[in-house]
Amino acid sequence: MIANLFLLIACGVLISCGVYLLLERAMTKMLLGLILLGNGANLLMLTAGGGAGAPPIAGRESTLSGTDADPLAQAMILTAIVISMAMTAFILALAFRQYRYRTADLIGDDTEDTAIAHRPDTASAAPDHDASADPETGRVTGHGDDFGPDSFERPVKEDN
Repeated sequence: MIANLFLLIACGVLISCGVYLLLERAMTKMLLGLILLGNGANLLMLTAGGGAGAPPIAGRESTLSGTDADPLAQAMILTAIVISMAMTAFILALAFRQYRYRTADLIGDDTEDTAIAHRPDTASAAPDHDASADPETGRVTGHGDDFGPDSFERPVKEDN
């Protein structure tokens, strides 16, 4: 199989521009990045499918044999086009909904992520740690809660 160098360069340019635009904070640039990334992937599948061959029709005679054609690449590209069109419509609906609530196109930082990033590194600030780590004294311990399998396997003492 001989690949066309121009098509491979075009695939690389489309995919790299799409990834660059996906890393932006504006919703429209993200949408354009997804579209470019999808088109670059489709062009890469078309290039990987090889050159044109005879259509795979039984009984048809031509200079190219029916085994030269690879209809799988075209079928995958057709499926990918439908999926990327549906994804583009969904992202456009999300962008329109965001525009209705606020006209800013930039996507801001999540306040919960910021709060988690600024949380202290002490053991008592860990999400699986509470103030009563030691069941007998109620004091905070360095190893966290002691609610492992050993605590559940102890026999229950009955007062009879």
